[in-house]
Amino acid sequence: MIHLPPLIADLALILIAAAITTLIFKKLKQPLVLGYIVAGLLVGQHVSLVPTVSDEANIKIWSEIGVIFLLFSLGLEFSFKKLIKVGGSSSITAIVEVVFMLLLGYLVGQLMGWSSMDSIFLGGILSISSTTIIIRAFEELGIKGQQFAGLVFGILVVEDLVAIVLLVLLSTLAVSQQFAGGEMLNSVIKLVFFLIAWFITGIFFIPTLLRKTKKLMNEETLLVTAIGLCLLMVVLATQAGFSPALGAFIMGSILAETTQAEKIEHLIKPVKELFGAIFFVSVGMLIDPAMLVKYALPVAIITLVTLAGKTLSTCIGALLSGQPLKTSVQAGMSLAQIGEFSFIIAQLGLSLKVTSDFLYPVAVAVSAVTTFTTPYMIRLSAPFYEKLAGVLPHRWKTSLNRYSAATQTISVVSDWKQLLRSYVVNMTIYAVVILAITLLSYYYLLPLINIKFNGYNWGRIASALITLILLMPFLWALALRNISSQASSNIWEQKKYRGPLLLVRFSRMILAVFLIGFFMDRFFSYSIAVLVTAGIIALIFLLRHKIQTFYTTIEGRFFSNFNAREAKVGNINKYVLAPWHAHLAVAEIRPLSPVSGKTLLELALRENFGINIALINRSGQKIYAPDKYERLFPGDIITGIGTDEQLEKFNSFLEPLSVDADAQPQDTDPIALRQFLIGKKSRLANKTIRELGIRERTRGIVLGVERQGRRILNPESGMHLLEGDIVWIAGSGKKINTFIKEQQGAN
Repeated sequence: MIHLPPLIADLALILIAAAITTLIFKKLKQPLVLGYIVAGLLVGQHVSLVPTVSDEANIKIWSEIGVIFLLFSLGLEFSFKKLIKVGGSSSITAIVEVVFMLLLGYLVGQLMGWSSMDSIFLGGILSISSTTIIIRAFEELGIKGQQFAGLVFGILVVEDLVAIVLLVLLSTLAVSQQFAGGEMLNSVIKLVFFLIAWFITGIFFIPTLLRKTKKLMNEETLLVTAIGLCLLMVVLATQAGFSPALGAFIMGSILAETTQAEKIEHLIKPVKELFGAIFFVSVGMLIDPAMLVKYALPVAIITLVTLAGKTLSTCIGALLSGQPLKTSVQAGMSLAQIGEFSFIIAQLGLSLKVTSDFLYPVAVAVSAVTTFTTPYMIRLSAPFYEKLAGVLPHRWKTSLNRYSAATQTISVVSDWKQLLRSYVVNMTIYAVVILAITLLSYYYLLPLINIKFNGYNWGRIASALITLILLMPFLWALALRNISSQASSNIWEQKKYRGPLLLVRFSRMILAVFLIGFFMDRFFSYSIAVLVTAGIIALIFLLRHKIQTFYTTIEGRFFSNFNAREAKVGNINKYVLAPWHAHLAVAEIRPLSPVSGKTLLELALRENFGINIALINRSGQKIYAPDKYERLFPGDIITGIGTDEQLEKFNSFLEPLSVDADAQPQDTDPIALRQFLIGKKSRLANKTIRELGIRERTRGIVLGVERQGRRILNPESGMHLLEGDIVWIAGSGKKINTFIKEQQGAN
């Protein structure tokens, strides 16, 4: 009789069970993740209704592979550029929410009599929302294009990065068994160092590799290459002392910046879903129904804490970041659940044997309940806001509106702030690159080159020379490269700031000298290192022009790779900007469109749809704030402004355009929607819109004025603006920014 390995029989069992349960859950219109967990519960050791998995150790290994592919796929969707683009609102909201839930989870655990480690891990479990569940819920409800959804997606991006940091910090805390500030700080610095080093190296080499081999790559070889790179980074991360999940996430985020990102994501999806299914089934296998009955009260308490705490903390964070009340409430109620990262954090505690056995099934139970409630929370968010707005005092609502306007108003960035920000970023990046090259050469290159002559190891000199050649462009960039030249020039013109400016410039050179000394000390004795360091500094200064040329080539390659995907995909033509729930949307007039050849007056888009036309782009000729007699012609690209509901009606009448970057020139002055506050002693106060020449100075239109909590839409040009008014303008982004800065400078 042919022997069948237990692994194959177990896989057959769990996949059949998963298939049946997910079909049932699909029919019931419930999240598939819950179906996988139920399947795991059925085939686990704690339920005997169906055959049981015989070798859980093998399934555990497969589930770990599932975590790797889940994080790899998440990294492909992440992209570091997304983190940059989410802006301050999402970052502030996410940080407030995570910190709040960490503290709340710890407090709840302590009040229930749990150990300190269980309470800390509970806080980590409750702090991260589920990206998978929220995206699926938004897709099923058809609300991905609404204003608050953009804020939620930004928060999820930041939370994913915070979760990676949490995994590192909780691992460090679990090993030390106490809150050691020095060890935690060391872990964070180590994480930042490796993140920067891996990301810069990956962006420099991997997109080039994929581009050079593109003609040789079919779907099979691309899939094998992507998975190979993922597992390679998993190995590197593990050897550096981090979790495999971190390595998978990093490689995913690197590949997300390549032109092949969408194709890789498409190819990886079936692999991720297969191993992800095994992971969630393994989660269900660890659930002990008897333990859930025993801890039913903690499950109920933690569920209520999750629903209320995440809603409240997200809402507070969004309000603090300047979001309007409706957007804050909707975002808070959308994020009221825990998911896949919570399982990973709970599993970490189990694997390190620092948490109790009950914590994992309790976390899974809470996740199951909150997953079920998520669609209902999202649906109820708008009605809940209406009721909340009805009971809030008018004075509170007016204060919130004013605060939102004040925080979103464009602020003037000082030259010093711009200069210091550039210096810190550049010094950090170049220092990491120089240290990474030095350490790699010392630990890997030096042992390989073993040249002995007359009893002396010349391999050390050869290794040092190779390392120096690699370091020189980055040492030049750190010490001598011109950074923020305009801001630096502006500061230099003010004589009293020349001393501090020279001190800041000198700090770069001091850091470069220190790093040169560190490099030499790795290869030679201290006395030789001091002498050679001075020679290296002189050599860099003498060869600075040639080094600059070489560095420019390196930098050009990096940014070419970094921006390759963006250049391919093109610009995003939809922006979520306004606290009046308005969007900017771009559309093209088709040849057979019913609006073709008609004037804006004839179309009455504002009356029929509530849409304002802010820009008409006609073969590159831009018509800002077109008047009512302007006609629309086939090929015109128009930018309209409206709310979610108005845009839905407008989209059924006029389909939105997805502009190809190759066919359309990049817009250097895009249409923008901005607001500003008429401050005390402002020269704009008590003057009419016509007297201020807003239309001419901004090439835009005034959409509305908010005065003492009352909204005046489409005001007449003869309307006087008063102190405390919040004014909304749509027009040329550059001219509006200039206008607002001038207005701020006059306050």
